[in-house]
Amino acid sequence: MDMARTSLRTEIFAGVTTFLTMSYIIFANPAILAEAGVPLAGATTATCLGAAIATALMALTTNYPFALAPGMGLNAFLVFTVCKTMGYDWEIGMAVVVIEGLSIALLVVLGLRRWVMEALPLPLKHAIGVGIGIFIAFVGLRMGGLVTGSPATCVTLGPLSAPAAVTALTGLIVTVALMAWRVPGALLLGIAAATLVGDAGFGLARLPASVGCVVALPDHSTIWKFWRGLDAAASLRLLPVVFAFMVSDFFDTMGTVVGVGTRGGFVDRKGQMPRMTGVLFVDGIAASLGGALGCSSITTYVESASGVAAGGRRGATALTVAALFLVAVFLNPLAAAVPECAVAPALIVVGFLMMEGVARIAWTRLEEGLPAFLTILLMPLSFSISTGIGWGVLAAVAIEAFRGRAGRIHPVLWLTAAVFAISFSPLVPR
Repeated sequence: MDMARTSLRTEIFAGVTTFLTMSYIIFANPAILAEAGVPLAGATTATCLGAAIATALMALTTNYPFALAPGMGLNAFLVFTVCKTMGYDWEIGMAVVVIEGLSIALLVVLGLRRWVMEALPLPLKHAIGVGIGIFIAFVGLRMGGLVTGSPATCVTLGPLSAPAAVTALTGLIVTVALMAWRVPGALLLGIAAATLVGDAGFGLARLPASVGCVVALPDHSTIWKFWRGLDAAASLRLLPVVFAFMVSDFFDTMGTVVGVGTRGGFVDRKGQMPRMTGVLFVDGIAASLGGALGCSSITTYVESASGVAAGGRRGATALTVAALFLVAVFLNPLAAAVPECAVAPALIVVGFLMMEGVARIAWTRLEEGLPAFLTILLMPLSFSISTGIGWGVLAAVAIEAFRGRAGRIHPVLWLTAAVFAISFSPLVPR
């Protein structure tokens, strides 16, 4: 569809479609953040408010139909790596997100984004997305009780007759069926189905007693709390974490925007898209906004493609999404009613959807396959996204050096490898 031939009605319909396909984040993001002690009600408010503001800013600045919300994978990185593995409070994690987003925005303003884009090998970029997908799926399996810890094998299949597992499996079956039937909002409807099963069958949910109990004033308990952790987040020890956030956020955004833009006809034959600088700048500011509000890094969503497929071509589509997220700010009791296991199906399916990049890696070539393999393998096994990225970068640099091609390695990649090498050193306190 040509942009000139679109209509306001089409744009609004496209916006509703996009919202339905990504609204699962209203429940998934607070559930993940709660693992690190972030107040559930506050995280829900921050998630909806952050998505509304960031999406509206994207619409008004770039006039593209791109919607934004807290990024899956980035929220898991904050919770399970920064908070649980490294032992930092969630306020420090949010401060790291603020610094990361401002750093990306600064790179865009300075025109250095091309350096960063050229630094990481393309196969490694694909591997980062795949590794994050497996990591997210593993988190979902754990939250649903489908896998559990084992002294003998580290992890094993959980008891499938347990209430949490039955609830998660029901939601997963419903989600997959709806996706097979191409029903918009399949992830959200899967969460709803799992919540109803968890409530009716096992009393796991806490559904509001009446329609009047659904609406509540926004909870602001997470807003601006990043300030408490700013000093710690700016320390040298957390520099690799900031960089890992930047790498994941930056390249995920580039892939998403180019992919959705291609589908919408915004990308020319040379692979360039008008106003890309504005898109990247808004995405960086949005990441910082997420940290400031307390909902983790906000980024451009690949689910925007559903709205583009429905005919959305202008910022009016994104403004519709923003308006719906703004309404959701007042629906905190609904998010509080959803049990953790009901969110698990959405995480598992999102992980599956992120596996596409694995087919783009030349596994028979050592210089591509081994760094990608280490990146994908170590993210879930170490429960750390930055660890996976770090070992992938180090392997890529080492292989090129061993083959006598050190001069071909981008200076930024050398710098990246040095940062990760220092961070993995036993001399660095953990």
